[in-house]
Amino acid sequence: MSDSIASLTLSSVVLPLETPVSDAKVLTGRQRPLTEVVLLFVEVTTADGLQGTGFSYSKRAGGPSQYAHLREIAEVALGQDPSDIAKIYDSLLWAGASVGRSGVATQAIAALDVALYDLKARRAGLPLAKLLGAHRDSCRVYNTSGGFLQASVAEIMEKATASLEAGIGGIKIKVGQPDWRTDLERVAAVREHLGATPMMVDANQQWDRARARRMCRELEAFDLVWIEEPLDAWDATGHADLSRTFDTPIATGEMLTSVPEHMALLDAGYRGIVQPDAPRIGGITPFLKFATLAAHAGLALAPHYAMEIHLHLAAAYPTEPWVEHFEWLNPLFEERVDIRDGRMWLPERPGLGFTLSPRMRELTVETAHFGAPRR
Repeated sequence: MSDSIASLTLSSVVLPLETPVSDAKVLTGRQRPLTEVVLLFVEVTTADGLQGTGFSYSKRAGGPSQYAHLREIAEVALGQDPSDIAKIYDSLLWAGASVGRSGVATQAIAALDVALYDLKARRAGLPLAKLLGAHRDSCRVYNTSGGFLQASVAEIMEKATASLEAGIGGIKIKVGQPDWRTDLERVAAVREHLGATPMMVDANQQWDRARARRMCRELEAFDLVWIEEPLDAWDATGHADLSRTFDTPIATGEMLTSVPEHMALLDAGYRGIVQPDAPRIGGITPFLKFATLAAHAGLALAPHYAMEIHLHLAAAYPTEPWVEHFEWLNPLFEERVDIRDGRMWLPERPGLGFTLSPRMRELTVETAHFGAPRR
């Protein structure tokens, strides 16, 4: 007899950052510095006593909306077989059909979707990557958190050195200064400091097409692994044109919130690096759908943020990916990722391989419980 979902617990968590960070969107006046991350956690328990945990997140806005939407529709999952992940996903989509199938609507479902995959792998006694069918036991890893624009070049160099000494394999820094010459000066200084270490830059969507072409041409000299989001995230044609014009790969996709939005890149003839984000695209279910299509198109993969989830998904991608290292979420989990020799290694623990910390409970601002009473 099949198992069933007996209860769900939703938690809204507000995680403050030690230091506010700024990227190009702040310097252009479009956003305020980032001071906190709001997360939606879902804990699933089945009638047989199995458990799984997943999360989604939002920066600057959307966290309370994700929580509110899932709170409205979560009961639909009760009583369903937790192995029927695709069926449950569709039932949640239909329960909230009036708000669409992208953005907050699917980012809310993502937390539950991730939890069901975590549960399924835990039940099998396997790390999630092994359940999906891993191609490797580790992935190349790069650090972003030390390269934001509020940091001086000296601070970036100091943090980059510390990251490399801690086993990180590549360094990404932000660009998109109001004066493009400042960008080139900063990139040149950091490149000289790093030597042959793999290096990436990220403009966070703040160039128009003319400026992006000029900057990509100037940046060719620095032997970068990629130039990220040179254009508006939804400018699929522009990104595709840049990816076919320059030798340095173009990377984009982190802001897109559905498979169709990602597919617009492929339809436009994009030849760069795709950066889907499982919580943003709507969960592991849609992430895997797009990853299959991206692999078929021969595209490289570098998932955005949420390394606790993306390490597993990257390990299951056919070609060698990069995983982004952010230590911001560390306080929420008991375990730490294993980083050495420029790579992030899969945990041997089942599921995602992480358990929630007491600090996560302390940072919880709202909870909702559905189904059987909590034990």
